[in-house]
Amino acid sequence: MSIAVANQYARALLDVVLKPGSTVTPETALEQLNRFREALEVSAELKEALMTPAIGAAQKSKALGGIGKLLELSPVVVNFLHLVKDRRRVPIMGEICLMFREQMDQRLGILRARVESARVMDAGAQETLAGRLREATGKKVELDFKVNDDLVGGATVTIGSTVYDGSVRGQLEGLRRRLTSES
Repeated sequence: MSIAVANQYARALLDVVLKPGSTVTPETALEQLNRFREALEVSAELKEALMTPAIGAAQKSKALGGIGKLLELSPVVVNFLHLVKDRRRVPIMGEICLMFREQMDQRLGILRARVESARVMDAGAQETLAGRLREATGKKVELDFKVNDDLVGGATVTIGSTVYDGSVRGQLEGLRRRLTSES
């Protein structure tokens, strides 16, 4: 149920930041939401101040205003966080951030993929891979590169739940399957 509720809050904020004349971009809003979420995770005092019923609404608003200034959050995001606080949805801030990113990616046509390679890929190889994925999907591609020491060579690309295995290990495994099925 919290994902469904988080989805509604994320959609509402995304609708606001996508309106013409908005003072904040969706990417900036996401970055600011994540900064706030991280502050909640590391500060037990902040979490308690915003979630404890014993603390009054005025004090919570003051604390939220202060953290907004400290984290340099835009007025749009601060207003959204006041709504989240007022509706007692601070505990699902992580889910709201996740749903906001997913909806933003969907509406803006952004494809996120994780690339694991045996070695660090140089900038040229990264751009070539991104270009090929853009051509294949017709979407803007954002790649997250990681080195996987378990790979002998090549790379794997994970998009959602789909894995494209171009690693040496994957190619050898495919060859093994073909040879054993032919015998």
